[in-house]
Amino acid sequence: IVNAANSYGYMGGGVAGAIKGMGGEEIEMEAVSHAPIPIGSAVLTTAGKLRCRHVIHAPTMEQPAALTDVGNITEATKAALECADSNGLKRIAIPGMGTGVGGVPRDKAAKAMIEVIVNFNEQSLEEVILVDRNSEMVEEWQKVLGK
Repeated sequence: IVNAANSYGYMGGGVAGAIKGMGGEEIEMEAVSHAPIPIGSAVLTTAGKLRCRHVIHAPTMEQPAALTDVGNITEATKAALECADSNGLKRIAIPGMGTGVGGVPRDKAAKAMIEVIVNFNEQSLEEVILVDRNSEMVEEWQKVLGK
């Protein structure tokens, strides 16, 4: 699973808080040990008690709970895919990046994310699952994909 992170690795609210809440604090502790994580890169950590094997932390912002922009979403999405691919992962799940505290409109985030995913030149990665508990985000992805 991908966490739209901040460069410090702190996992406060939103998706990050949910991942930490369900998976355990060891996920955050390991992410923080890799800090600072520059925008445009990503790190792989344990998934703690989650059913998945790893969490990919791809920063969309430097500071926790900061506003971000579409360029950072593009960079974070690409970094998450590269991290998964270089670690031999076959499947990842990505939530809407930067659409919570980051403040990026869902339609712009959806377009940026899909563009990166469609144009990614994978080696081992076989499946990217777009998942979000916000139905508006899912609808925006569907619009971009023409569904």
